[in-house]
Amino acid sequence: MRPLLRIEEAIFVVHVRVLLGFCALLLAAALQADPTSAVPSSPAESPAITSARELSRAFVEVAKKVTPAVVNISSTRVEGGRRIPLSPLFREFFGSDLVEPPRQVESLGSGVIVRPDGYIVTNCHVIQGAQEIKVKLSDDREFDAQVVGLDPYTDLAVVHIDATGLPILPFGKSDDLQVGEWVIAVGSPLGLSGTVTAGIVSAKGRKNVGILDYEDFIQTDAAINPGNSGGALVNLDGQLVGINTAIASEGGGYDGVCFATPSAVVWPVVDALIRDGRIRRPWLGVIARDLDVRTAERLGCPDTKGALIANMVRNGPAHRGKLLAGDVVVMFGDQPVKSRADLQRLIQSCTVGATVTVTVLRQGQPLQLSLTVGERPSTVETKGIL
Repeated sequence: MRPLLRIEEAIFVVHVRVLLGFCALLLAAALQADPTSAVPSSPAESPAITSARELSRAFVEVAKKVTPAVVNISSTRVEGGRRIPLSPLFREFFGSDLVEPPRQVESLGSGVIVRPDGYIVTNCHVIQGAQEIKVKLSDDREFDAQVVGLDPYTDLAVVHIDATGLPILPFGKSDDLQVGEWVIAVGSPLGLSGTVTAGIVSAKGRKNVGILDYEDFIQTDAAINPGNSGGALVNLDGQLVGINTAIASEGGGYDGVCFATPSAVVWPVVDALIRDGRIRRPWLGVIARDLDVRTAERLGCPDTKGALIANMVRNGPAHRGKLLAGDVVVMFGDQPVKSRADLQRLIQSCTVGATVTVTVLRQGQPLQLSLTVGERPSTVETKGIL
């Protein structure tokens, strides 16, 4: 039998029950006002995840800004007519050498709109020799394009389409790029328009790659494949810092070593081609080499710094200025010359007709010469000649 409670104990039990009931009512009211308050809060996101999300948002913003100004370019040219020599035995049956029949060759590439009135920069090799050029915009509009001008020396070209109010990419300063900085490549690899890839600047001022006569590339590991040629390399501000030009690949596809022509080279070429339809490329008419230790000793040079003049074009600017084969150029104006690449860069920084003082070592003795910079002729083969 349950024992009876005293009056004081009974009153205490009643008070406790009333208090518990009141607390239950308060909790129910709180839950009704904020049903999520009973759910345990998730732990705070780590700084690393937050940074990754911010970088991802930056890529998204840049892609939205840049993609409309990058176009797909397709060109068609006719190749053929090559004569195939035959041996005397076969010539008896065919009567003469065979001639290869003409065939149509299609090329795919990319381009970047640089002016809202339809001017587009691309690579020279994308459109050179084309009988028909088509430009497809990001909104799927398609236009016939006309060649404005070509510069095979830098593998750059400008085409024009009959359109206005187009989105453009502003030029950025490629000289300000840092090795390790994020960059984004946009183009039409394998004909897939509007493809965006990201990577870093792997190197700057990459020369002696063996692709062009004039090389001063940005190297990047952003994925670039056939069809990306002429497309955009941009920084995280959405500015054009390079035109994607070539890849180093054993299999013909992406191997992580890609090259873009820096905007510091692109802009003067684009400006000249739009203004004049051609570019007056400076030259001295010399074939130069880097010095090795043995050659430097033989020529009486104190070290291997300088550009050795191996040969020159007869009656060219250097020949007329009394430069001789065997001279070693060590100063160009007030700038030191440490290599052939230095000499090439300094010549290209000149204007046609400018006079420059060049310091050379001739049989180990310093000598100053005054040279007038000429214009690179377009009617003769000048590859490898500075």
